[in-house]
Amino acid sequence: MLKQCIYWHETVDMPSDKSTASLPEQVDVAIIGGGYTGLSAARTLAQHGARVAVLEAETIGWGASSRNGGMALTGLKMPMQTVIKNYGRDLARRLFQCSLDSIDTVEQIVKEEKIDCGFARTGHLLAANKPKNFDALKAEVEFMEKEFNHNVKLVSPKDLKSEIGSEIYHGALVDEISGGLNPAQYVAGLARAAERAGATQHARARVNRLEQGTNGFTVETERGKVNAKNIFAATSGYTGNVVKKLQKKIIPIGSFIIATEKLSDELAHELSPKNRMIFDYKHYLNYFRLWDNRLIFGGRAAFFPENENTTKQSAEILRREMIQVYPQLKEAKIEYVWGGTLDFAFDMMTHVGEADGIYYSLGYAGHGVAMATYLGKTVAEAMLNGNIKEHPFAAFPFPSAPLGLYDGRPWFLPLAGMWHKILDWIE
Repeated sequence: MLKQCIYWHETVDMPSDKSTASLPEQVDVAIIGGGYTGLSAARTLAQHGARVAVLEAETIGWGASSRNGGMALTGLKMPMQTVIKNYGRDLARRLFQCSLDSIDTVEQIVKEEKIDCGFARTGHLLAANKPKNFDALKAEVEFMEKEFNHNVKLVSPKDLKSEIGSEIYHGALVDEISGGLNPAQYVAGLARAAERAGATQHARARVNRLEQGTNGFTVETERGKVNAKNIFAATSGYTGNVVKKLQKKIIPIGSFIIATEKLSDELAHELSPKNRMIFDYKHYLNYFRLWDNRLIFGGRAAFFPENENTTKQSAEILRREMIQVYPQLKEAKIEYVWGGTLDFAFDMMTHVGEADGIYYSLGYAGHGVAMATYLGKTVAEAMLNGNIKEHPFAAFPFPSAPLGLYDGRPWFLPLAGMWHKILDWIE
C-alpha cells in the first residue's frame, strides 16, 4: 500500500514537539529554523559559550532536512565552469574547496557526536542521458584536474554496467569524494548534539514578527517572546515574510521522492553495484540511490511545494521515470511517496551574509545536506568573530527577481518547469 509519508521518519525517533523547553527571556542568538543550518549553527555557537535558542515553526528537523535524498555532494549547483566565468578563478576555487570541506564537516560531526546515520563516502555517479552529454563529461574530467586539482573519472558506455544496472545512459562520471546518509537520522543526531552543547530547541514556535531595538531584537513567536542580540535566518525553502527582504530573494521549489519495497540483495546489487549517489544530466533531473535495499528515487516531478495533490501526481510521474531507468522494477511496489521544499536563489548560488542585523545562509538548490551543515558552522564562527563579509559565500551579490516581479509567492513555477522540460527536449 502506498503511503503519503516520509520513509526516513520511520527509521528514527524524530524530535517531537512534546519535549520542548519553555522559551528563554534573553539569548545571544535566536535561530529561525530547526534544520541542518540552524542546528549546526546552534551547536557551534553553544560550544563557544553563546546562549542560543532554535525557533522552529513545526518540529525540529521537520522540513527538507529530513525529507531529502541523503546525498552529500561535491561541487555547487551551478557548473564550476560558469562559477569561474561569473566570479573569477580565485573565488571559484575557494567556493569549490568549501564544498569539499562541507563533506569533511559532516563526517567529523558524525564521528564526534556518534550519530548513527549510515554516513559513507560511496561516491556519486553523474549519468549522461545523451552521447553529447558524455562528450561534455570528458571535458569535465580535464577541467576539474586542471582548475581544481580534483580527480574525477569517466565510465565509458561499455563499462557502465559496473556502476548501474540500466541501459538508457551513455556513460557517466564518478566522483569518489561524495557520500550518503540517512537524512532523518542525521538531523535527529544533530539536534541532540546541539542540545548537548547547550542550545535550547523550541518546536511549534513559528516566528510571527521581529522588532529591532537598540539592544537587539524582540522575537514574537506563537509560543511567546524572546529577546535576542542577534538573529540567524536558517529557513531555506520555508523562508517567510517575517524576513521579507530575504523571502523575495528565494524561490521555494518542490522536490519529491518515492521509495520502493525492500528488494532482494541480488536485484539491489544489480541496480547500483557500488551504492553510488546517482543523478542524471537533465535539467528536469532525477536522482536516486539505495538505502536498506530500497530504491529511493526523486526528482522535480512538480515544481510547486508539497501538498496532497502534488505529492500524489509526483508518485505517478516518478514511478514512470524510475521504470524508464530500471525496467526490471516494473513489478516492484512503491511503498512511500513524499515531498519537500528546496530553496533556489535567482542566480542558482548559495548566499550568506548579514542584512538589517539579520544573519542568513540560504539558496542550497539541492546541495544542502553537507553545505547547510558547513555554512551553519562557518557562519556561526563568522558571527562570533565579526567577519561575515570575509566569508567566500558573502563575496558576491544576492540578487532579487528581475524588474522586482516577485514578492515571495512563486507564481512563475509552472513556466519554469515547462522551460526546463523544453530545454531537455531541445537537447
